[in-house]
Amino acid sequence: MSNPVAEHYGQPNLLERIDSAFASLGKDSAHLTTDDLAPVDQFHTGGMEATAEMARLGEISRDENVLDVGGGIGGPARQLSSQFGCHVTVLDLTEEFVRVGAALTPRVGLKDRVSFQQGDALRLPFPDASFDVTWTQHSTMNIPDKPLLYRELHRVTKPGGRMILHEIMAGPLQPIHFPVPWASEASFSYLSTPEVVQENITSAEFRQIKWIDASEHAQKWFLARIAALRESTPSPLGLNLILGERAPQCFQNVMRNLQENRARVIQAVFARP
Repeated sequence: MSNPVAEHYGQPNLLERIDSAFASLGKDSAHLTTDDLAPVDQFHTGGMEATAEMARLGEISRDENVLDVGGGIGGPARQLSSQFGCHVTVLDLTEEFVRVGAALTPRVGLKDRVSFQQGDALRLPFPDASFDVTWTQHSTMNIPDKPLLYRELHRVTKPGGRMILHEIMAGPLQPIHFPVPWASEASFSYLSTPEVVQENITSAEFRQIKWIDASEHAQKWFLARIAALRESTPSPLGLNLILGERAPQCFQNVMRNLQENRARVIQAVFARP
């Protein structure tokens, strides 16, 4: 049976198209930096700045072991490792993302600190208490069983560790406008309200440390991004390589959903006692 989520994200020949985009820009794609890759591998609101902010909020420190669930091709993972010195394991459902992420990581010199594994967030393939930090950044919108997700994250987080999240959630006005970056239509989009997510997480026996509604900031970020795209020739290296021709409409719809209070963006940190 086909998986609509995997089909949505699994654009073929992604690595080859990334290499071609770098070639068109006159850049050697065999030797890269995390900044070079940011236009295509930071697949979330706020880009690299948002990842760095979440790391600061969650007090990421050197040599911690981090699990990035739904980490895509590894932008946040490589940034966390290069900026904060931690070890990151990326888990993603999409085989193509795992393949591409594993191929790109040695090119930024992080092969020994960032690894990739294909797997299901609802059946994490790791022993109990494996990670100092569990991390999700715009990766839970396709997951229907959020109570089970947070129980699994609790299971693999060490006692005294943290769960850090930066997620899109449902606003009070529904439904949302499609397509959006995580779904072309409603059948595989599963947004819960912030109140329900808080209840899911605390029921999984995490303790809330920080909860920030970043929707207004996210709205401004999308406005600026869309305005910049209108004013300049689009770069060949961007999220269009993942989303294809639907990318502009997806981003416009996220902004519209935020403006109309159909979606919220939440940053939060929880502790596992």
